[in-house]
Amino acid sequence: MAFPNAMLAAASGLSFGAFGEDGYMRVALAQINTTVGDIDGNARKIIEAVAAAQSEGAGFTLLPELALTGYPPEDLLAKDHFVEANLDALELVAAACGNSTIVGFVDRVGDKLYNAAALLGNGRVLRIYHKRRLPNYGVFDEERYFKAGQDAGLIELGGTMFASTVCEDIWVPEIAQELVGYGTSVIFNISASPFYAGKGIERENMLRDRARENGVWLAYCNLVGGQDELVFDGRSVIISPNGEVLARAKAFEEDLVIADFTPGAKLGASAHLYEHPDSEAEIYAGLVTGLRDYMHKNGFSDAVIGLSGGIDSALTAAIAVDALGSGQVHGVTMPSRYSSAGSVNDSQALADNLDIDLMELPIEAPFASLLEVLREEFEGLEADVTEENLQARVRGTLLMALSNKFEWLVLATGNKSELSVGYSTLYGDMVGGFAPIKDVLKTCVYDLARWRNRDGEVIPQATIDKEPSAELRPDQVDQDSLPPYDVLDAILALYVEGDASVDEIAATGHDKALVQRVARMVDRSEYKRRQGPLGVKITPKSFGKDRRMPVTNRFFG
Repeated sequence: MAFPNAMLAAASGLSFGAFGEDGYMRVALAQINTTVGDIDGNARKIIEAVAAAQSEGAGFTLLPELALTGYPPEDLLAKDHFVEANLDALELVAAACGNSTIVGFVDRVGDKLYNAAALLGNGRVLRIYHKRRLPNYGVFDEERYFKAGQDAGLIELGGTMFASTVCEDIWVPEIAQELVGYGTSVIFNISASPFYAGKGIERENMLRDRARENGVWLAYCNLVGGQDELVFDGRSVIISPNGEVLARAKAFEEDLVIADFTPGAKLGASAHLYEHPDSEAEIYAGLVTGLRDYMHKNGFSDAVIGLSGGIDSALTAAIAVDALGSGQVHGVTMPSRYSSAGSVNDSQALADNLDIDLMELPIEAPFASLLEVLREEFEGLEADVTEENLQARVRGTLLMALSNKFEWLVLATGNKSELSVGYSTLYGDMVGGFAPIKDVLKTCVYDLARWRNRDGEVIPQATIDKEPSAELRPDQVDQDSLPPYDVLDAILALYVEGDASVDEIAATGHDKALVQRVARMVDRSEYKRRQGPLGVKITPKSFGKDRRMPVTNRFFG
């Protein structure tokens, strides 16, 4: 048979320990947490993972997509010395790997770059496969950097045909069908598939379909960990030709999955099967992972949070404690003339429940001082949102002062509902180095708070029960300015995440005038969102890389 890409003669007929005495394969999936740009550190992780797999008798070890560089490397790929460093590291990894290993790296051929998978064995690079389908939607920009490969990644060992694929390749039915046409019985896929709520099960169902419809074994190794706003959930799997999940790695944790199967068989014995977390559990784990890795990978040990007594700051604090530990999280309550006693008390109760320190910095004096400075200029004018925002900006200034003095990262506490419609203050409550719940709609904030309290009260029940308020004027509540959150979130899900038109949303039963009002608030607030911090992506379309709208924009509807 003529193959579309010449087989390495060195691979043909050799096993590299890939097969046991009874013809079975022991395959290891090493889902590791890499860091973009830390090529030396990533290489060490890879070598350690392969050594661990080899000590368990694995003949094949798979590691994630672009494991050497971290994913996504973005414009680091424009630096020739970055690409060269990754190629040098590949040779070092190959020299250290005794068994057959497939690892992701950046290949360079002439002046073209490829998202590539290398087959390593016997201390050298045996074969290279170039990713054929380059995603260029949502958070992905691979066509900006890479050229698409043209050849099938075929490997023949001991008379058995294997194929290497990379991430998006396996989502395309035609590629698997083509590989089976060449006699492939095992497909390897190394991946960096970002998380959003429900993605793990959706992805696994696709992989099961791909294995079942082609009658092949499928070994899939996914990346795990946080990278800026992206989180990778792992959940690597080995799936039999009948669609049975033989092994599944942990969600949101590094893991080494090892399973045995016979390439010619249809069934295998289940091993190492971790359950999928439920909806709230996986979202919460994604937020914790994203915050932890953002801070640790960027050199921050401690976080500081302005605690208002409200649900958003309470949830943010709980996530921070679960990510960093109570000793590394610092709360600040900043009461004003409009703050209720309950807000301060609820903040203290939260701090006690989380075992974090809480400092109180009243803002009355600096707020009054600013009003005095502006008195002549504002004379004769009614108080409005200007005075409200001054309070938020005083608080932001105090938080940033603590950040500068103690090298604590300020965590912004705004949720997706507020950020969508601009119910936030630039240089005030939007201040922060990271925004953990930026992609969490308000209704989901409540769901997560109740979930976090499942084993006992952490977030005070009074905080969950109280009517949301910014407390920037007397008797203020959010519903003075916004529709009820259940209505607002339903509209936002359609307009922001679904790209539906005003008419399409109104056709689902929402009042058209209200939909128009919400849509205009969303559109007018783009300039604010551009100036806000990064936050963890947990929905199919988050603000930032996912949704890139022009700030200057006169299209509406």
